[in-house]
Amino acid sequence: MHLNCDLHIHSCFSMASSARMLPDAIFQGCMRKGITVIGTGDILHPTWREMFETTTVPESMVVVPTTEVEGSDRVHHLILLPDYGAAEELAEAFSPHSKNISKNGRPQVRLSGERIATEVHDAGGMIGPAHAFTPWTSIYASHDSVASCYGDEPIDLLELGLSADSTYGSRIADLVDIPFLTNSDAHSPDPAKLGREFTRIKVKTKNPDTNTILNAIKKGDIIMNAGFFPEEGKYNRTACTRCFAMYSRTDAEKYKWKCPEDKGRIKKGVFDRAEELSNGPESERPEYLHIIPLAEIIQRTLGTCSATTKKCSELYNETLSRFGDEISILTRIPVQDIKAFHQELGDAIAAFREGRIILHPGGGGKYGSFELSGY
Repeated sequence: MHLNCDLHIHSCFSMASSARMLPDAIFQGCMRKGITVIGTGDILHPTWREMFETTTVPESMVVVPTTEVEGSDRVHHLILLPDYGAAEELAEAFSPHSKNISKNGRPQVRLSGERIATEVHDAGGMIGPAHAFTPWTSIYASHDSVASCYGDEPIDLLELGLSADSTYGSRIADLVDIPFLTNSDAHSPDPAKLGREFTRIKVKTKNPDTNTILNAIKKGDIIMNAGFFPEEGKYNRTACTRCFAMYSRTDAEKYKWKCPEDKGRIKKGVFDRAEELSNGPESERPEYLHIIPLAEIIQRTLGTCSATTKKCSELYNETLSRFGDEISILTRIPVQDIKAFHQELGDAIAAFREGRIILHPGGGGKYGSFELSGY
C-alpha cells in the first residue's frame, strides 16, 4: 500500500499562518490534494493539541503529531511523535527552556540540537533538520556537519526544503543512511500550498496508524519524494536579498557578499551550499518527482495574475469534481481524458509531464518561476 505524506505544516497559531489553518480545513485540503497522511504541525501548542484531539479524523487519513522548533543556534528541527501524550511530555520537557511554547506554534527552545534530539528520543519521537539547506534557520546555514549540530545524538530524517531535491544531499557523506523527507511547510490550506511537496511511503498493512508511518520512515520505506523543481525555491541561487540580482559564488566572494548594485546583502544559495558540502560518492535515493501545483498550471493556462482568482478556483474545482484528487490529475489521469474535458488544461498538463518546462531560478528570498513550453 502506498501513502502520500505531508509531515510538516503549521497551524493558525504560527507566525504568518492563515487563520483558516484549522483541522477540518486541513483534512479537506488533504483529500482534495491526494494526501493520506498529514502531520499536525505545531503539536506542542496546548490549544492546537486539544483541537486535534477533539476533531474527528476522516477514515481514509492518518494523523501524525508533528512540530517544528527553533534551537538555541536558530536551527529549525522537524519532530515526529507517536501520540499526543508524547507531545504533552515533550512540551513539559521544553517548557523551562522556552518563553513561547504555549503561545507560538513554532516555539523557540533555548537548547542545543543535541539536547533537543535527546528529549525527542526520550519521548519516543523522531527528529531531523527542517528545510536543511535553506540559508536561514537551518542546519547548513550554521553547521558543516550533522555532528556539529546534534553531537552524539543521531538524527532520524532530513527534510530537503523547497529549494532542494534529493541530488542536493546525495553526495554528503554523513547523510548516506538518513531518509530524506519532502513536505510542504504549508501555512495555508490553499491547494497551491498544502501538499505542494510530499513523501510517498510503502506499508504492508491496509489499516495504517501513526506507528506504521514512523516505522516506515525508520526503515527507509520511502518510494518517492515529490516537490518543486529546486529552481522554483526562493533561495536556490546565490543572490542579493534586496534587488535579487544573482551571482556566482566566486563573484559573491569577490564582492565580499555585498551587492555592487545596491549594497544589499548577497545570500549564498542552496545550490552553491550543497556543492560546498558534497564530499562523497552519490548515494542511491528513491525517485524524485518534480511537481508543479495544479492551481499554478491552471493559472498559466488561463493567463490570470494569481492562482487564487475566482476563474482559477472554478476550473480547479471543476477539474477535481471530474477526475478526483490533484496528485492523480497531475501524474496518472490520461491526458486525452483531461483534453476532452478542457483542451488547454490538457495541453498544459501534457507539457508538464513531458518536461517542456522553462525554469527561471529564484534566489535571495524571491521565488523562481516557470513557463510551460509549446502548448
